[in-house]
This record gives sequence, structure tokens and C-alpha cells, in this order.
Amino acid sequence: MANTIAQAGGTGGSFDFIKILLRGTGQVMFQNSAWTGLLFMVGIFWGAYLEGQGLVAWGALLGVIVSTVTGYILGFPAKDGEQGLWGFNGVLVGCAFPTFMGNTVWMWLALVLCAALTTWVRAGFNNVMAPWKVNSFTFPFVFCTWMFLLAARAMHGLPTTHMADPALPAAFSSFESIRFVDLVVYWLKGIGQVFLINSWVTGVCFLVGLFLCSRWAALWAAIGSALALLVVIVLKASGSDISDGLYGYSPVLTAIALATVFYKPNFRSALWAVLGILVTVFIQAGMYILMAPVGIATLTGPFCIVTWLFLLPLIKFDDEEKPDHSNWNPENKKHLAMQQPGRKRSNER
Repeated sequence: MANTIAQAGGTGGSFDFIKILLRGTGQVMFQNSAWTGLLFMVGIFWGAYLEGQGLVAWGALLGVIVSTVTGYILGFPAKDGEQGLWGFNGVLVGCAFPTFMGNTVWMWLALVLCAALTTWVRAGFNNVMAPWKVNSFTFPFVFCTWMFLLAARAMHGLPTTHMADPALPAAFSSFESIRFVDLVVYWLKGIGQVFLINSWVTGVCFLVGLFLCSRWAALWAAIGSALALLVVIVLKASGSDISDGLYGYSPVLTAIALATVFYKPNFRSALWAVLGILVTVFIQAGMYILMAPVGIATLTGPFCIVTWLFLLPLIKFDDEEKPDHSNWNPENKKHLAMQQPGRKRSNER
């Protein structure tokens, strides 16, 4: 096993494996950079401990390790492992389980199983979606975590301590007045919630991490959260959901995907991304109501659904032929190599 990891990561052995883990963390927002992943992990630990939920940070670390090692054990293509593509679903599983379930040994064992599961589920979903020229994105995390959270309702060994009680949608309070400083906090929380961290400090760390790898990604993450925040305030969504940034994280991912990753940043892709952000907000709200009777979170499901809806038509913004959205390697999306400051190719680090 150690030899396999060293060969996949290069000549640096353990250090290269650490970089692979960090890339896996960065790939949650499509960034193939260990430095970005490091800033993301710093933001996770800082925000989790600041909110008194330190176990979430350790869950994230365990999740990315388990899902990455699983890829090596199963002998999946080493190139995917080097780019962190085995780890990004696992790190999200690691954030979700301590967020929603109580701290028991069975929860941690379930976390390990679910994180490992996402690695081969991702491979399977991508095989199914390959003829459609799209990717499964974070849906392996969403699907597997949904199943485990639903199973926890039937298993007392997996305490649903922090999960919402199943209930039909009820009345809620919306904001009447908001200070500018509150808007900034809610905007940054929307970015931090990509990893289920309710902290504006985490949002700052994530923006810095994105900027290190792609200035376009940082810009569109900021736009995605800001535009989603504006829409839900105008349309008077739940004040508590707005203040926790719960309407921001899926639009952030949609914005990065449509405006910077799967299409070259330009005027047409910007309009496409803005439209995608708006649709994501409505899908997010609709899924809140849909999931309320079973009491589980939407996770990044709205992002996956909307991004599929916008990529499946294979609209030709940049290419003469129909585009291929099945992966975001520089060989497939050459504009990505030019987005990162001071780098010629996005997979050098």
C-alpha cells in the first residue's frame, strides 16, 4: 500500500500523499491545488473549533484520508488520485456525519464506511453519466450521506442528535431590517457552508484559498453567495436560514462550475452562470420543503441538479463541437491551465 501511494504521488512519499489529500479537499470547489486545499482545511478547523464543533474538522480529515486510500486499494487510475479526485466526496462525508449525528464509535465507523463508499460510487456514477458528457460532481457524497442519515432514523446506535425533526413545512420569520455588517457575515457564511461550517472566518479562508489557485473561481464564489443572498432577502426566505448562510453554498458551487470550470470565463458564460445561480436558489428552497418531512439536509444536491440541467444540453459557448463536461482536467478544459496565477498548467502542484 505504501509503495502504491508513493508511486502515485511521486518521489516524496508521505509528503506527496499529504499533497494529494489537500488536493482532494480543494477539489470540492474544482481546484487542483494543495495550497488551496490547505487553506480550505485551515478554514474548516478554525471555523469548526470556533463554533464548538471540533469533531467536524477531524471528521473532514478522516473522510479525505479514507476515501483517498480506498481509491488506491481498488486500483483506480492513479492520475485521478494525484489530482485529489478520490478525496473530495470523502471530505464532505467527514464534515456531514459529526454535524448531524452524535459522537459515538458507531458514528465514526459509519463515517469510514460511507467515505470509502463514495470512491467507488463516484466511479460508477461517472461511468453511467459518461455517454451524457457530464460528471457526478459531489452527488456520491449527497446520495451516500442521505442514505446513511435516513438509516440513522432506524438505528439507535447512530444518534440523530443534530438532525432536524421530520415535520411538514411550518411558518417562519423573515428579516425586516438588516445592517450592512450582517450582510457581509451572511455572505461569507454562504461560502463557508460549502463544507457545512457556519463561520464567516471560514468563508474568508475559502476565498483566499480559491484566489491562490484561480482568481476567477474566487470572484465567482463571491458573486454566487452575494447574488443568492440578495434573492432570498428580496423574496423573504427564512431569516434563520439566511443568517446561517444556508442559501449560499450551492449557488457558490454552481457559479464556479458554470462560469470558470466547464466554460471559459467570458460574457456568455457569465450570463449562463448568473442564470444558474438564480435557478439554484429556487431549487434549494424547493428541496428544503421536499426534505423537511424526512428531516435531512439538502447538502449539495441543489448544486448537482442545477449544474446537470445547465451542462446536459452541451451548449457550444467555446468549442466548435459539442463540449465534453465529463471531467475538468486541463487536457479536457484547456482554459483552466491559464486561470491560475503564476502557473502554466493546473496540475503541476
